[in-house]
Amino acid sequence: MSECMIPKNYQSILTMYQTQSAIGRLKRIFEDNLSMSLNLHRVSAPLFVEPHTGLNDDLSGFERPVAFDIPETQQPAQIVHSLAKWKRMALHKYGFQSGVGLYTDMNAIRRDEVMDNTHSIYVDQWDWELVISKRKRNEAYLKKVVKRIAQAIFATAERMRWDYPELPVHLKRDVTFITAQQLDDMYPDLTPEARETVFAKEHKTIFIMNIGGKMHSGKRHNDRAPDYDDWSLNGDLIYWHETLGCALEVSSMGIRVDSETLDRQLSDVQCDERRTLDYHKALLENKLPLTIGGGIGQSRLCMLLMAKAHIGEVQVSIWDDKTKNTCAAAGVMLL
Repeated sequence: MSECMIPKNYQSILTMYQTQSAIGRLKRIFEDNLSMSLNLHRVSAPLFVEPHTGLNDDLSGFERPVAFDIPETQQPAQIVHSLAKWKRMALHKYGFQSGVGLYTDMNAIRRDEVMDNTHSIYVDQWDWELVISKRKRNEAYLKKVVKRIAQAIFATAERMRWDYPELPVHLKRDVTFITAQQLDDMYPDLTPEARETVFAKEHKTIFIMNIGGKMHSGKRHNDRAPDYDDWSLNGDLIYWHETLGCALEVSSMGIRVDSETLDRQLSDVQCDERRTLDYHKALLENKLPLTIGGGIGQSRLCMLLMAKAHIGEVQVSIWDDKTKNTCAAAGVMLL
């Protein structure tokens, strides 16, 4: 069920039109910062893909993609959940070499998303992917990329405060790294979400690594599809969101699976049927480049840097009556 909670005495700092203007400004600034930080080139991306390609992101494995048929091709199509796999295939087609990558605007529908202050069935993010060499498939390089992205976000926040001095957001530039196992050891009695909240409140800008695999407890910090991130070389970039008093995940990223890791992770979650899909066969046969990549939430970043209490203040979506009534009673204007 959807949940919506507006903090007491909350008021948007920017008017509705100022918000719209600031969204455009923020996105232009961040795209420039991101592309320069990682040597990324902008490309066009699909809104839908064919199921047999295996290119759609299966997320946690239970989410249902929005599907429809195409009379002209007599084939089904699916609205993307994300472009986690498509980007790697695109890098192969473009022939990009090590150290060069791409980014794109990704718009998706996640029909099974639980809607609350930070989640919507509409997803908008910058999807990015970078070709790397085999020697960079390690934790040190992952951390290096995370720091570059965090610096791009920090620089964007500083520029937004210059353009909109009334914005009160001050981000911590440095990133505190921790593994999911370390977090579990520190707070064994808390849920994964509660652990993130406690740690983010203390350290402000954090990156939780090694998400997807089982911890010593036999549980997973969070579910991850087995066929894009290497679970030992991935993580989530999370910020403390002062307005809501919560941890806000802004980006999920990781060094992608190679053939050996894909083989192992498919077996781990009993998804061996995917081995016959076009994308997975290409990976298992080592026909695709080694990459690192991720997604950076556009609406999430706007929420963070503009001190918004609800994601509906920075994106247009569909909301249930309870959410609309709660926001209306608190004077929150949903776009």
